[in-house]
Amino acid sequence: MQRQYKREPLSDDEVDRLTQACETFREKLSVFTLLDTGMRVSELATLTKDQVLWQERRLKVYGKGGPFGKMTKTRVLPMSDRVRRLIELHFTMEDAFGLSKRQVERQVKAVANRARISRPVSQHVLRHTFAVNCLKRGINTRTLQYLLGHDRLATTEIYMNLSPEDAIREFQTKW
Repeated sequence: MQRQYKREPLSDDEVDRLTQACETFREKLSVFTLLDTGMRVSELATLTKDQVLWQERRLKVYGKGGPFGKMTKTRVLPMSDRVRRLIELHFTMEDAFGLSKRQVERQVKAVANRARISRPVSQHVLRHTFAVNCLKRGINTRTLQYLLGHDRLATTEIYMNLSPEDAIREFQTKW
């Protein structure tokens, strides 16, 4: 079986630097939403006001699915408090997210450069960071599979590259 390339998630320090480097509202909206929901960049770019479940404080996301990734799968994601505030502010004035996938990608790279993170940072690295943070907080793999919108658990396992320090720390706290 061919080995899948694993992206390294950001450390807690790098996440702090990244969030501090956001200068504009749009940058905060993109970076915080990607970090706190684990959405794909295509899901974020196509997000509309109609997909916000205001009362439940959740986002209804149309993810890739079907044989050709036709955005046919639906899942519901919880919003963190900071994402909820940003989404509320944004969608009081707008009906759609308003940035393309490429614009979000450029935005993430610009913020990472400003944060002086030396390794490559992409929106997908933020997705990996979300997944690892979920695992650190005790979210089980089946729940993580749902949150990431994966059909197979094997796909979710690609995201499970915890650092050796995290594995040792968890073992010591639970043994």
